[in-house]
Amino acid sequence: MNFWHGKQIIIGLGGGIAAYKTLEVIRRLREAGATIIPVPTVAALQFVTPLTLQALCGAPVRDALFSPLEPDGMDHIRLARQADLVIIAPATADLLARMAQGQADDLLTTLLLARHGPVLVAPAMNPAMWDHPATRRNVTILQEDGLLFTGPETGSMACGETGSGRMAEPATILEAARRALTPKILQGRRILITAGPTREELDPVRFISNHSSGKMGWEVALAALRAGAQVELIHGPVALPPPLGATTHAVDSACAMLAATLNCWLDQPGCDAAILTAAVADYRPATRQTDKIKKGDVARELTLELTPNPDILAMLSAWSGVRTRNGQQRVIVGFAAETGNALVRGREKLARKGCDLLAINDVSAPGCGFGADTNAVTLIGRDGRTADWPLLPKEQVAERLITTVAEFIAHPPPSNR
Repeated sequence: MNFWHGKQIIIGLGGGIAAYKTLEVIRRLREAGATIIPVPTVAALQFVTPLTLQALCGAPVRDALFSPLEPDGMDHIRLARQADLVIIAPATADLLARMAQGQADDLLTTLLLARHGPVLVAPAMNPAMWDHPATRRNVTILQEDGLLFTGPETGSMACGETGSGRMAEPATILEAARRALTPKILQGRRILITAGPTREELDPVRFISNHSSGKMGWEVALAALRAGAQVELIHGPVALPPPLGATTHAVDSACAMLAATLNCWLDQPGCDAAILTAAVADYRPATRQTDKIKKGDVARELTLELTPNPDILAMLSAWSGVRTRNGQQRVIVGFAAETGNALVRGREKLARKGCDLLAINDVSAPGCGFGADTNAVTLIGRDGRTADWPLLPKEQVAERLITTVAEFIAHPPPSNR
């Protein structure tokens, strides 16, 4: 099911030009299945009209603290309690100040004072206003009160200046909102994830690689971040923007990925789990040519001598002396892209690799190939248990996997090592 389906979101708008970007946040949330209740300040209605908000939200604008349409006069209490999330975007300097002081002089600030659920704040203002000590104090107060912040970003402003104060982009706000509502089952955990392909160079212009897009690893990283984990993402060459909040390590070759992986796994404080989704090249050229290989310099057929690459999953699993962290067993999860007899080959691979869990997918099956947005996975454990997951969006596969890893960390099966 879509994450946002059935969620009720209050969008509180402050009086700033960035309110036009909030309209895109509203549009995306509503398309995803959320119910939107717009609560603008008086100043916000100088930048966006009630008719625009009502048309986009599909709901009437709530902007009156005392409304004859509400028979009990308790609209602020009802709104504060029934919403899954309140998003304040844009949060102007004035609105932040009123929130920090606990003022309740309009519907938005009144419902915030009655609110005990999550509140996400997206500030937007001139850089000088954002840097002012009063604003910084107000932000600190609100953070200590438990409010969540996203942004502001650095960039050009409507006033023509450049600096920190630009409201976060709609996609960033939506991701922050999702994280605000996701249970923190990996809070305080550090998760190592590998993703994407590796490249093994033949010469300065040619390489051996595979079709991996990195999408599965990216979704696993996002799911871990949403669950509250600190994420170390080691990835090969991909065309994907870095997941917000992850520490990323870009590498090219299998040997470079091994070095980065072992560095993260063996450093202090170490990682609680490793999820290796990367499609690592099994072989590399025995010799890398320093100059481009010319057609005229070789015969009509070119023979390449290949040498095996290190097996990252097997090597990580073999470090039996560092399989615990803070007295708890660490989890190692591998991925196996197979074609034909995938389960049989997967069980053989699990025995060879020595990992705790292995996610097997048949890349020749419809909807499961490299670069697809969906995947069908069979998860097998070293205890012999098997779970068949149907064809799902990779986002949902990642969520299931992160839930499984969190349960494994909390309640590991008896070790047979």
